[in-house]
Amino acid sequence: MMEAVAIPPFERFYEQHRSEVLRLLRKRLGAERAEDAFQETFLRALRAYGRLEHGAHLRAWVLTIAQNVALDTLRRARPTEELVETPSTDARPAYAELADLTHGLGPKERAAVVLRYGYDLSYEQIAAALSSSPDAARQAASTGIRRIRRRIAS
Repeated sequence: MMEAVAIPPFERFYEQHRSEVLRLLRKRLGAERAEDAFQETFLRALRAYGRLEHGAHLRAWVLTIAQNVALDTLRRARPTEELVETPSTDARPAYAELADLTHGLGPKERAAVVLRYGYDLSYEQIAAALSSSPDAARQAASTGIRRIRRRIAS
């Protein structure tokens, strides 16, 4: 049978884990919001600390609390109103907008790039339009983008 690990005093627990908790929260939330989330994390830990039965996995426990606080913070930061779609004022179709970038590409590559990035079609939809497979459509779009990038970089 496993022997229960003693629970250290909260102060020692705090000293052992505070830097790792703060690092995780800064990574998830950024420096500004991490400070408040850090305090909330240890406040929640303090409230529950007396109910712990053993101290075997305290690091994982406090990091789980920090992760939950980070998720709560991000959920609260999301806009609650529905975004209203504004009508598009583009007069030119996507193929015309991309014409300068796609000139010099082969017909399949040009079509794959325009359909993928101009019209936001899936590779399955592009494959149906080009009478090919989704893998071939993905390859044509990828090759086209690589050629465009090389031309722009040079």
